[in-house]
Amino acid sequence: MSSFDSQQSEHSHKSPLSYRDAGVDIDAGDRLVENIKPLAKKTLRPEVLTGIGGFGALFEISKKYRDPVLVSGTDGVGTKLKLAFELNQHDTIGIDLVAMSVNDILVQGAEPLFFLDYFACGQLDVATATQVIGGIAKGCELAGCALIGGETAEMPGMYPAGEYDLAGFAVGVVEKQQIISGATIHTGDIVLGLASSGAHSNGYSLIRKIISNHQIDLQQVLDKRTLAEAIMAPTRIYVKSVLELLKHIPVKGLAHITGGGLVENVPRILPEKMAVVLKKDSWPMPALFEWLQKTGNVADHEMARVFNCGIGMVIILAPEFVEKATQILQDFGETVWQIGRVEPRESHSPVRFG
Repeated sequence: MSSFDSQQSEHSHKSPLSYRDAGVDIDAGDRLVENIKPLAKKTLRPEVLTGIGGFGALFEISKKYRDPVLVSGTDGVGTKLKLAFELNQHDTIGIDLVAMSVNDILVQGAEPLFFLDYFACGQLDVATATQVIGGIAKGCELAGCALIGGETAEMPGMYPAGEYDLAGFAVGVVEKQQIISGATIHTGDIVLGLASSGAHSNGYSLIRKIISNHQIDLQQVLDKRTLAEAIMAPTRIYVKSVLELLKHIPVKGLAHITGGGLVENVPRILPEKMAVVLKKDSWPMPALFEWLQKTGNVADHEMARVFNCGIGMVIILAPEFVEKATQILQDFGETVWQIGRVEPRESHSPVRFG
């Protein structure tokens, strides 16, 4: 008998090795796909030609566009995921994921068309994954875009038990002549701020540090809800209200207030010689941010650079359109404040408080 025959005989007495033995459950993945299909179906748009389950998803650009330009954005939700794991709250984190991308492409005037997600874990828990992707589908409904595909990756040894990672991207479209670039912003224009729903998906490493350093009980009540509810409130999606605004008002600039706060995101849309002067106390600081600043002993400047501090979206427009714009946005459920104006830049700082 050859040495090969000897080895073959030895292996024949052992159970055959499967992918499940290696930590990957194909059947669980199949169950998840079946759970996802009805969730994705709720988000479909007429332009979707193929949906969940194929190698790729097909999407036809509507004939209503004369000179369409595609706009894309990608993001994750950062360490807010860590709190989702600790609190075992998985049903809204998907809204955060969608919001971060669709709000980003919205600021160039784009209507979000479709979204794809990437869900990665060490061992697939179908119930948890279904909650997460249910949140993604809800976010897509709020943004009016289709969830047309994604990827679920089960990778044993890559993630601790009970943890996962999320990423996603959105594709939108805007007429070439209607792209919002900020180029026409000039002295005298007015800055409107739309209320955020909380910390959205930024600054969570600092939030977690404050919680850890002070051994905070997240079930304590803050402004009529638990601290956990305030911290985990999903990111507000501004798509439908702002798209309605753009039908009626010539908006000059839009800024999504993410990491970097007002002081770093607003300058991204300003012409080189323009600055924004924000009026102190022109909007109320939400209770969550007051609590974070007081508990963590965070300086004013650091708060302004890390958090949105209550403003999730900034709109810049000519003074004559402020009243009508405010009414349109309020009719769509937004809380709106006039928070500043555009002035010539006289220093290195494009944003200052006056």
